[in-house]
Amino acid sequence: MIMLMETAVEINDLSVVLDGRVQALKHVKLSLPAGKITGLIGPSGAGKTTLIRSIVGLLKTKDGAVKIFNQPAGSASLRRMVAYMAQDLSVYTDLTVKENLIYFARMKGQNRHQAAASVKELLSTIDMANKAGAVVSELSGGQQQRVSLAVALINQPKLLVLDEPTVELDPVLRSNLWKLFHKLADGGTTLIISSHSMDEASRCDDLVLIRDGKIIAHSAPNELLRKTKTASVEEAFLKLVGA
Repeated sequence: MIMLMETAVEINDLSVVLDGRVQALKHVKLSLPAGKITGLIGPSGAGKTTLIRSIVGLLKTKDGAVKIFNQPAGSASLRRMVAYMAQDLSVYTDLTVKENLIYFARMKGQNRHQAAASVKELLSTIDMANKAGAVVSELSGGQQQRVSLAVALINQPKLLVLDEPTVELDPVLRSNLWKLFHKLADGGTTLIISSHSMDEASRCDDLVLIRDGKIIAHSAPNELLRKTKTASVEEAFLKLVGA
């Protein structure tokens, strides 16, 4: 018996023009699986952030359609189902880790009892229970990223969208974050992770390669290498763009 995989994101003929002149996305068509890690890979300026903002509903689109779990992107019904972690730090650096998590949990509708329970679970998830009382400004870059991630995980979203979450992190911190991403996916969370780093592509279940606002490939990493007859995603990307 063939099991049909649930679709988390469905995009049909999406084009986006920014500031009335920059063609950021060009006729994008994608179907992304639920419960998997999809890597959105491409160089800076390729259109990754524009695509992400369209998916989470922060960018209203005129041309094309974007649906999340079969609902239009940005719908009120998706607010508790979709979480977004931008490149910039999204927590208050003058508050402690615990104070940040309590504040954002309450802002997202949890009562005091629910917020306290959430904070305990989130601190365990990001492996920072021993840093609960630390002021965020005194944490390392990787620890600050994990606090931002914990905020995004409040209310256990079905879809977690992360824009360049590992940029400028050292290899150890990057590896630890990826372990956490896979743990979340194993628990049923759908993740979309953008990166300009080709070496992170092999960590994903599903890959979308983007350049100049166009999707140039979409497949599992091993399938991409097989089709392009290359040994790495970077080689595959270069071959696809004719470099």
